[in-house]
Amino acid sequence: MTHDSTAVQLASSSSNATASGGGWWRDAVIYQVYVRSFADSDGDGIGDLRGVRSRLPHLARLGVDAVWLTPFYVSPQADGGYDVADYRAVDPLFGDLSDADELVRAAHALGLRVIVDVVPNHTSEQHPWFRAALAGEPGARERYHFRPGRGPGGAEPPNDWESIFGGPAWTRVPDGDWYLHLFAPEQPDLDWDHPEVAAEFASVLRFWLDLGIDGFRIDVAHGMVKAPGLPDIGRGAQATLIGTEPLPFFDQDGVHEIHRSWRRLLDSYGSGRIGVAEAWAPTSERLALYVRPDELHQAFNFRFLNCPWDPAAMRTVIDESLAATTAVGAPTTWVLSNHDVVRHVTRYGGGARGLARARAAALLMLALPGSAYVYQGEELGLPEVADLPDRVRQDPAFRRGRRRMWDTDGPAEPVESVESVESKDPVEPEGQDGLRDGCRVPLPWSGAEPPYGFGPTGSWLPQPAGWGGLSVAAQTGDPHSTLELYRAALELRRAMPGLGAPEAGTGSGAGAQPGAGPDGSDGSDGSDGGPYPCGMRWQPAPEGVLLFTRPGFACTLNSRPDPVELPAPGRPVLSSAPVETDGRTVRLPPDSCTWWSW
Repeated sequence: MTHDSTAVQLASSSSNATASGGGWWRDAVIYQVYVRSFADSDGDGIGDLRGVRSRLPHLARLGVDAVWLTPFYVSPQADGGYDVADYRAVDPLFGDLSDADELVRAAHALGLRVIVDVVPNHTSEQHPWFRAALAGEPGARERYHFRPGRGPGGAEPPNDWESIFGGPAWTRVPDGDWYLHLFAPEQPDLDWDHPEVAAEFASVLRFWLDLGIDGFRIDVAHGMVKAPGLPDIGRGAQATLIGTEPLPFFDQDGVHEIHRSWRRLLDSYGSGRIGVAEAWAPTSERLALYVRPDELHQAFNFRFLNCPWDPAAMRTVIDESLAATTAVGAPTTWVLSNHDVVRHVTRYGGGARGLARARAAALLMLALPGSAYVYQGEELGLPEVADLPDRVRQDPAFRRGRRRMWDTDGPAEPVESVESVESKDPVEPEGQDGLRDGCRVPLPWSGAEPPYGFGPTGSWLPQPAGWGGLSVAAQTGDPHSTLELYRAALELRRAMPGLGAPEAGTGSGAGAQPGAGPDGSDGSDGSDGGPYPCGMRWQPAPEGVLLFTRPGFACTLNSRPDPVELPAPGRPVLSSAPVETDGRTVRLPPDSCTWWSW
């Protein structure tokens, strides 16, 4: 049995639980579009809003519920648009405001909601506020974190904080003061204790809500508030501590009042407008604070993304994530890749094994209770592009960690392919190496040669030779392709009543007991890891195998490099690799995931 024998006949046009109502986000599959790498409409080698609009039918056919757009605002592009100079205008690189309006309308016509990035932790150095601060305008510096230096003549930074991109988190201005930037120097941190900052962002949110967008992904949602006094940390390599230990510049309790105010603003526009936190926290319990009933609707579950290919670790993360969000009545989110991390095909080992594991992980993710995020290109099984020439890289973390012998100002010229670029590496690397360009290489849509239908000419980052076989056109209609696996999985996810929302299939929402499993038990004694209020229950399984049930549904994941035999938990409806079953027993392929119904 292979995944081409999917239950297309089971599919319906509606979501199984909540997608049609105000709680659509509880079981939504949200697709991340990295705008500059999705589709280019004007031939400059950079993706844009018209390009996104032209490819919306692909997303509708894929079966996602919403689109999340990375920043397209006016920006010098020091960090891929996350350095915003004007929050209410579209950068000419991506189009104009009418293009944004038309994209939202086109998405809604296809049944897709639209979420946009908002970047409240910092602005661009070119933002009018920061330019006024540097010019000495009275009171302007109070909107940011300006401080005198330490040591003789104030020549040392105010504290020992480090930038996430490497080096100190402080830059000195000509008059001797220092300003804080947790990311690149071109991204000065705002001081959210200043009332004008809160008022300005409330206005920005209303501007885009009035345009018709359905919600916001909040960049660095854990970072807007810093500990009083900006205390030293007392150790280096601080970027490695994010999400594992308390830090004075992240996950401070004060951020929650900001998010409560934003929740009130979102609710004032009626049900269905959501806020999604990009939040790193040391524990699942701390992360759950961001999604309490009066705060945001979702928070990214980075612990799942960072989990290794290990069933015990996966189960631990799943258990802790579900327990934490269940405690506050929120759905858990699941994500495998995004624009800031190495693609999971490569993280799982690369090559055939990495792809097999990535396909299996996708089915596992989509079977779990809650909402899932899909990063553009993962539905094609794209690997990380790990051999980009240095001179085309644009990640500021890479640039800060390298001595350069050529100019890196401004965007690189479009190129035809990796092979067309002469690689130059005149010096050995030092400091932090950038890892984000490789996951941002533009998508292949069609054709055998670059730019693979991405646009009329080249692409801002070179695409590898051989990606023609991974394109949307090449995979469409191939029952064994990763694209068709995702399409089938999303179709089944809508059709099967036990999948999707946390309360899917339980009959009475959160707190209901699950339906009977394949062994006839209801799991009411709580043994074997369940039941959860979401109707999920772990079942006994051989070493290296995960097996859980939801009402009318079972999921098996074989993480081992060899096949495993076990009693068939039902009728197979979808698998990431061919499975052999006689109806009583099943032989699970290595590095595979299978869905079952009964």
